[in-house]
Amino acid sequence: MTDIEGNVKKLLGEIPEFNPQGEKVDLVAAVKMQTPEDINRAICAGVRMIGDNHVQEFKDKYDLIEGSPERHFIGHLQTNKVKYLIGRIDLYHSVDRMNLAEELSKRSAAAGVESNILVQINIGNEESKGGFELDRADDACRAISALPALNMQGLMAMLPFTDDEGVLCRLAAAMRDKYDELKGIYPQFRHLSMGMSGDWKLCVECGSNMIRLGTSIFGQRNYNN
Repeated sequence: MTDIEGNVKKLLGEIPEFNPQGEKVDLVAAVKMQTPEDINRAICAGVRMIGDNHVQEFKDKYDLIEGSPERHFIGHLQTNKVKYLIGRIDLYHSVDRMNLAEELSKRSAAAGVESNILVQINIGNEESKGGFELDRADDACRAISALPALNMQGLMAMLPFTDDEGVLCRLAAAMRDKYDELKGIYPQFRHLSMGMSGDWKLCVECGSNMIRLGTSIFGQRNYNN
């Protein structure tokens, strides 16, 4: 059995309290395919934010999660599934296209709530990943900021899978530069969500202030389950 408690304790000891810019670094536990029991073990060990990837998993587990953690949605979100999340998610990380932002806005306004969102940037220009291209980030944020019932709080990115640290550092630094530039326009910006189990240390060093870790907490996922 995975030592979830030990993994959380180790991570909380390793993750710096602040990034080089002096911003608090937040840990979001990526709970894709994890049981409610294991998620609750992580929460009891000190996790304060959990991130779901799939709407159906979120719905199935919602009432079984203890400790009142912040609930984040960190996966690709289909517009026809938005209705199941409104008013139940503290932060949407993966607003990767305009029609999703528009649907979140429409549903949030109808429910009388304001939804906190991050704009996803496809920093590696990868066809397999969603998000706005870096040179379209300004236009995307301008358009999204005009929508009602949304509170745009920053940016999210996933770095490419590569062992070339030079490439990763360059891309992570470009994300930080864009975040700083946009924060000058949108002072409510507070989150740069960037970094997963394989690259979080590099991302924090380059200015990320929110990391999404799954494997480092729960071990390798068993996709045969």
